[in-house]
Amino acid sequence: MPPLEAVPQMRSIAKTDSAIVRSIEAETAEVSSETVAIVGLGYVGLPTAVAFATAGHSVIGVDVSRDRLARIRDARVDLLDADINRLGDALDKPSFHLTDDLQAIATADAVVICVPTPVDKYLVPDLAPLATACHQVVEHARPGQTLVLTSTTYVGSTRDLLVEPLARRGLRAGVEVHVSFSPERVDPGNAAHPQHLVPRIVGGVTTDCGLRAEALLSRITSQVYLVSTAETAEMTKLYENTFRAVNIALANEFASVSHTLGVEVAEVIEAAATKPYGFMPFYPGPGVGGHCIPCDPHYLLWQLRSHRLRMPIVEASMAAIAGRPAQVVDRVREVLAESGCCIRGARVLVVGVTYKPGVEDIRESPAIEILSSLQAAGANAGYWDERVPELRLSDGTALTSVPDPITDRFDLLLVHTRHPDADLSWVGNSAQILDATYRLVDIPHRAVV
Repeated sequence: MPPLEAVPQMRSIAKTDSAIVRSIEAETAEVSSETVAIVGLGYVGLPTAVAFATAGHSVIGVDVSRDRLARIRDARVDLLDADINRLGDALDKPSFHLTDDLQAIATADAVVICVPTPVDKYLVPDLAPLATACHQVVEHARPGQTLVLTSTTYVGSTRDLLVEPLARRGLRAGVEVHVSFSPERVDPGNAAHPQHLVPRIVGGVTTDCGLRAEALLSRITSQVYLVSTAETAEMTKLYENTFRAVNIALANEFASVSHTLGVEVAEVIEAAATKPYGFMPFYPGPGVGGHCIPCDPHYLLWQLRSHRLRMPIVEASMAAIAGRPAQVVDRVREVLAESGCCIRGARVLVVGVTYKPGVEDIRESPAIEILSSLQAAGANAGYWDERVPELRLSDGTALTSVPDPITDRFDLLLVHTRHPDADLSWVGNSAQILDATYRLVDIPHRAVV
């Protein structure tokens, strides 16, 4: 791979929260003639589209799912309250256009690609959604556009999927078009870190490409940190999420060891977190789900195989993460057995099934594997989650949330996810509780994983 032109100096643009608002208000008239197309309107793309609309841009939101577009038009989407309000304002504007017509990309001045990058059941990267989206962007690209890829993927993907195909069309990066990578940093359900206050990393294919992307993204965020290459930005995102994966695996391991030694792991973590340097708290749980941690490190491990390179610490962490739901099921079996109950025929209720508190997202949620394994073991397993009326297990079995978990009788409650607005005071009335959140410390008779 030829070396990319380096940016001679890292740069950042910092603004206070109030300064951002003033900046947006001052610049709205200036940027309103610029159109930004957002390709993919999921948990990253939709808040990004709303942010650009709030900043005064004309926005084209592109998604191949007509059902998703309908849900957005009706504001039936899982967003923070503030973003729901901004979405309502955007939908009232003629400059906010939603479409499944990919040809609309050609009319935009800038294109931001926000499509998912999952892994398959063998933990191999599934590049089909990203490759398809990039192909469409390349096909409809025109001179003068700024193209920004945000999807987490392997190092070199911006060059492979955008730069080289564009060149075959006669559109050279840094000359006719400007191409950069800027990894998404959206934490669904977390109001403490709104998008406009989270710094964004940008790496351009050339110096000018990076500067164009920096100028674009500075409209919607408080700080843009410009790195030397697109590959540096790609690796930065992989490092961020691999760091989290390794530390979550470590937290789960400490939880198991603490249980064996009769120590409350939550108290240990909170005590360690009082150290003002050299420590960052990570918490154990029933497993890892969502769009990032179970998937992203595998893009790096997959790429390194072609170089005959290994990352033993990361590999061990990802193996531990993949095996965590099975540990939970084994613990369910143990707790039931301690009360003289066989798992076959036992009534087990999983409380909360989303991959994290405060969201409706069940992608890669450990609860799916746990429920599937419990049913395969012969348990009469169901779930309760007011945010998820229904779900499908890996074998296609459809489940619906039980209507009244308080009056129903169960042999064991497995607390998987604690939503911030959910009343779980009734959980303590159950004789058998397995706390996979490690947070129900006020229930003295509960067991932990």
